[in-house]
Amino acid sequence: MHIIPLSEFRANAAAMIDLVEQGETVRILRHGKPVAELVPPKLDNPSKVPSWKRPITPLHIVRPDGKTGAQLIIEEREGGW
Repeated sequence: MHIIPLSEFRANAAAMIDLVEQGETVRILRHGKPVAELVPPKLDNPSKVPSWKRPITPLHIVRPDGKTGAQLIIEEREGGW
């Protein structure tokens, strides 16, 4: 971990970002007190896909009479009330 005063961070911001990019942590002090830390990002597991992005498999409900949901709807529409 690198601990630097704010004035040094301002003068060398690009170099500090390079350190963070290499996996280092940089703590920035103002008047001797820590005010910020630059840490490398935590890389999520790229193979883990959120549930809302996973492909879904449609339900295949088999009725005893063999009719599909679409066929039932068509029969109901044609039959009227």
